[in-house]
Amino acid sequence: MVRWRVERTLGWLGRHRRLSKDYEELPEVSEAMVTLASIRLMLHRLSHPNRKRLPAP
Repeated sequence: MVRWRVERTLGWLGRHRRLSKDYEELPEVSEAMVTLASIRLMLHRLSHPNRKRLPAP
């Protein structure tokens, strides 16, 4: 069950272009991009509770 949640979350984050490949040199920048993608996903879910899919970034 936990593995499925991790794979699902990585799939959601992988929709963001900067997270689909390893473009960043510093791990801090990669961490910031993951944080921004997560914030965008949460804001979308709060503002559109009945929509299932997040529009492409």
